[in-house]
Amino acid sequence: MNVLIILQGPAYGDEHSYNGPRLAGSLAKRDDVALRIFCFGDAVTCAARGQNAPNGYYHLDRMIELAAHHGADVGLCGTCMAARGIADEMVVSSARRSSLDEVTDWVFGRTRPSPSRPRTQCWRPSRRARRLRGTS
Repeated sequence: MNVLIILQGPAYGDEHSYNGPRLAGSLAKRDDVALRIFCFGDAVTCAARGQNAPNGYYHLDRMIELAAHHGADVGLCGTCMAARGIADEMVVSSARRSSLDEVTDWVFGRTRPSPSRPRTQCWRPSRRARRLRGTS
């Protein structure tokens, strides 16, 4: 069974981003499940490396690593990462910059061959916006 979990909320502040990786960890351990996790918006911070949560508090980076260790594919919205100043080196090794095109394929249960050079944005500014900024 193909399962896609989409996270949207901030890493710490509500339980949505806690329960998503928690469920992912449980699902990833099952042999009959192909699991994918995609983080939009503030949820990209769930995969930030070296989180310093208080003792006894959950660590979302570790939870995502655990799900990936059991075979989950973890994608992070590239535009959302850029908007928050998060570089590829700042996230756990099991998560990667992804795109809206890829998560769209995941919704339909399709896989796309990894490009030699991954896309860095989920969207592209309009021609008019690029012209106003002086870029092509």
